[in-house]
Amino acid sequence: MLEFLWQPAGFDIGETGWWTYDSQQPLWQAFGVGLGNTLRVAVPAVAFALVLGASLGLAKLSPLPWWRRLAGAYIHSVRNVPLMVQLMLWYFALVDLLPDPTAAWSVLPGVWLSKGGLQIPWWDAASGQWSVPAQDTFNVQGGAALTPEFLALWLALTVYTSAFVAEIVRAGVLSVPRSLLEAAETLGATPAQVRWRVLWPQAWQASAPALVNQVLNLIKNSSLAVAIGYPDLVSVGNTALNQTGRVIECIAIMMLVYLLMSLTVSAVLNRRPAWARGAGP
Repeated sequence: MLEFLWQPAGFDIGETGWWTYDSQQPLWQAFGVGLGNTLRVAVPAVAFALVLGASLGLAKLSPLPWWRRLAGAYIHSVRNVPLMVQLMLWYFALVDLLPDPTAAWSVLPGVWLSKGGLQIPWWDAASGQWSVPAQDTFNVQGGAALTPEFLALWLALTVYTSAFVAEIVRAGVLSVPRSLLEAAETLGATPAQVRWRVLWPQAWQASAPALVNQVLNLIKNSSLAVAIGYPDLVSVGNTALNQTGRVIECIAIMMLVYLLMSLTVSAVLNRRPAWARGAGP
């Protein structure tokens, strides 16, 4: 039934990420490239979305009115615009507004941004030293390139998810009874101890299920990459089913992979972190 996975794929993939791939390799390796590309964008998007979202959630609780207003404007604006629209906005902003590779912007020393993507320093295993991008006559050479498709998807997933994370974090902090914090202060706990031993563990306990759900949503939302041509699992799967005609099998493979990813992530993230143990029931 799945013997077609060992046949030559017969198609190229524009962005192979961690894999060395060509069209003569088996189809299962093409699926592997798609899965690798999904993880390559989802993992950093999760990390940045959690950090940015937590920062926004705390800003929404700030005693400074302008911090609260800025955070509130960001959260309400992002939450009420569909992710697909935001993804298309980021993509066309990158490919239309950025300069050509011949006149790339120097964002930081050794970091260049243009229509060709973001060029960053990268470790070259072959030479045993860092490869630092540099502008030449026609292009930016050296380092590693993050394509506009990758950047647009990463930015859209990060920004969109962070708005939901912010509200979850804010609600989690507000769910901790003030009397519990006052009791800790009465027992002689310092402000730092109150935060790290009482507030954050209790807030995490209240927020964890919803945060895990947002992480799972981000991973599944990465399948929208097909709209901008980023070769994730769904994009590669669509090409494979068109090439082979094995529609049911290819869709079943994609469903199984997403199911396994979701179950694995859920099992890992639902484990209570060490710093939250002992807080609450």
